[in-house]
Amino acid sequence: MPFAPAENGQLHYRLDGSPHLPVLVLSNSLGTDHSMWDAQVPSFAQKFHLLRYDSRGHGASSVSPGDYTMEGLAKDVLALLDHLELATVSFCGLSVGGMVGQWLGLNAPERFNKLVLCSTAAKIGNEESWNTRIEAVKKNGVRSISDAILQRWFTPAFQQREPGTAARVRKMLEEASDEGYVATCAAIRAADFRSDVPRIRSKTFVISGTHDVATPPADGRWLAKQVPGSQYKEFDAAHLSNIELPQPFSEAVLKFLVS
Repeated sequence: MPFAPAENGQLHYRLDGSPHLPVLVLSNSLGTDHSMWDAQVPSFAQKFHLLRYDSRGHGASSVSPGDYTMEGLAKDVLALLDHLELATVSFCGLSVGGMVGQWLGLNAPERFNKLVLCSTAAKIGNEESWNTRIEAVKKNGVRSISDAILQRWFTPAFQQREPGTAARVRKMLEEASDEGYVATCAAIRAADFRSDVPRIRSKTFVISGTHDVATPPADGRWLAKQVPGSQYKEFDAAHLSNIELPQPFSEAVLKFLVS
């Protein structure tokens, strides 16, 4: 299991595909780990050397103490690229991963050829909603909110159609570190790129889910309008559209990345 050094800890990462191909970094959502992208690996690895990692506080990566910041989470990505001696890559992030992508596009544009920002927004939620979630997890753990989170992540139709997949994702969520989850919630609570995203110059693709209540399509459409020259796609899914509709999601992302 490979690890890369990062500030106050280390990041677990995984590489798939040929090292002779261009690199695509995949960044996970809050409460998941690098395996949330498993359904994309077979198709993505045909065109890219895939670099997946567990965001700080998630999976096998370090759970460093204190609140996280979006800058810190994004600098973890840069540390990972430096460790692997990767000068330029493309990046695909979902939810908080998409916010990390926005920070990188704004602050390290020379390192990123293209950005895919999925189920995300320039500002996600509000202080009150994040404070409520943080207090719930501090008091009773991530497991106590897993039912509510699953309802936000997937449509009812998907949960009925693929109960095994939904159960695997629930297990991933319920095994997440309470401390890492809370610290990442704090990073999302504080992040606001609404006045900054028009400065992103990397070619950008924004993806939303029609039934996503966490990051509604209106947020995705707004983001796509603000980032110059960006493309927009909406899927008949909730928050984790890459899991709910893996084939259409993968095809759309690949079409953008290889064009």
